[in-house]
Amino acid sequence: MNRAAFHAALRQSTCGVLGNSFSKAQVEGVEVILDEAKRRGTSLLHLAAIFAAASHETGGAMQPVTENLSYSAKRLTQVWPGRFPTLASAQPFANNPRKLANRVYGGRLGNTDDNDGWLYRGRGLAQITGRANYAKFGIAGAPDKACKTDVAVKILFDGMERGLFTGKRLTDFDTDDSRTAVATGYRYAASRAIINGDIRQNGPKIEAYGRAFEAALRAAGYGREVASTDPAIVVVLRPGAVEKTPGAEAFNASQGGRSNRLRRLIEAAVAYLARWAK
Repeated sequence: MNRAAFHAALRQSTCGVLGNSFSKAQVEGVEVILDEAKRRGTSLLHLAAIFAAASHETGGAMQPVTENLSYSAKRLTQVWPGRFPTLASAQPFANNPRKLANRVYGGRLGNTDDNDGWLYRGRGLAQITGRANYAKFGIAGAPDKACKTDVAVKILFDGMERGLFTGKRLTDFDTDDSRTAVATGYRYAASRAIINGDIRQNGPKIEAYGRAFEAALRAAGYGREVASTDPAIVVVLRPGAVEKTPGAEAFNASQGGRSNRLRRLIEAAVAYLARWAK
């Protein structure tokens, strides 16, 4: 894969997936995700969906972030209309992140203590929220670890691959087309359900981001590298030099033996026909 071409394609993306200016922090975040995908052998479409989710969850930062819970009273009535139906009900929580977190997350998502809503607020590349979700990844005792890059990227991939966020996983949104060699047709919008059920609101954004990342990965040649595990394959390193894997020598000797027998049969047939022609 040509990573420089990937970054260039993202800069040219018309959907504004990461903006026209690509910061050093964004580049580093993208590289960490690419490294993890390479280590796991993640398919092109699944990687595009992972990138789309990370871009949306971090606001394009592509770095682990902590949820911003500093809202005006008016904004609170828009984000949580069921909890704050009026400006008066929202006012005590306006621009008070800790109080707001304990109000909206308290008593659910595995939170039991008075300060759990704040302690287990959204963090990371996938914005895990609630004591129960932190416990799934073994960091309930140290929730700030969700913002460490190595931990955050592992949570992102494990959560999306194994369905640890909502029960939905990457493979749930494959189609017959996305399983073919040309690999098209992944349901990016619906895949928003892997992290959050707000598909109607944010599914279209995930769709646009997913298509942009998919196009950039294709432009960069992602997934074209083919590594064979056939023990009989001879890999040519340079003219006149080969490296054989275990078992190849025996295989080639066997092949040579069959070739010699075939040559002798042909020579015998030619000799017989020559005698018959006389």
